[in-house]
Amino acid sequence: MFDSLLTDLRGQKRRCTVYRSGSPLEIERWFASHGVPVESRSLPPDGPAPFIEIEADDEVVGVIGVEAVEGLIEPPIRRPGDGDGTSEGYRVLFDLLDATVLSGMTRRELLAVSREIEDRAFRVGDGVLRVSFQTLSTFASQTAVYRALGSETDLDVHVYGAGDWTPPALPGVTYHADATGRFEPYWAMAYDGGSDSTQACGLVAEEQSDTYTGFWTSDPATVEEIATTLGTE
Repeated sequence: MFDSLLTDLRGQKRRCTVYRSGSPLEIERWFASHGVPVESRSLPPDGPAPFIEIEADDEVVGVIGVEAVEGLIEPPIRRPGDGDGTSEGYRVLFDLLDATVLSGMTRRELLAVSREIEDRAFRVGDGVLRVSFQTLSTFASQTAVYRALGSETDLDVHVYGAGDWTPPALPGVTYHADATGRFEPYWAMAYDGGSDSTQACGLVAEEQSDTYTGFWTSDPATVEEIATTLGTE
């Protein structure tokens, strides 16, 4: 379903360099375990605090302090609209790792990314949000979140999944039950940005033995491709 999109993005070269003094840091292990090439370089004992330099296609796209992104290892999760529950460092790293295919992602990590996308949609307050929950029964634990998204905004929300459960009617939410199983391997989202196209964002992840391989993106063309793949009916 999303195989070609994942293959195309795997061709992009992304690497991280961690500048530190002393022993390896946990964030280095996090990058390595998620399939991002990482190397370390030494800082003098009286030098700056540890930081990360991120390259895309051999060009530096950003630098961020290690302390600011340590939450990525245990990402923050909160309901959309509950204030600034995501650290600025996490949001910066969200942008720096845009369109980076990561392997070995956990459900908690994907839920945190999903909350960031939902929160962007909540803050803009309009537009179309499309979400695949693999199976509609998986959506059961998220009904309170989507009741708020549907009733407190002008969002047009579409939820996709295998039709193994009858979800409750929610304001602003349309369900698309599927009998073919095409959604089951995937966790996917696409928000078109509504009245603020700069807020367009999306997520695709494929389940593989209790972990996921996938990416998130703020590229409008890629977000549109995700939306079209999910279905524009």
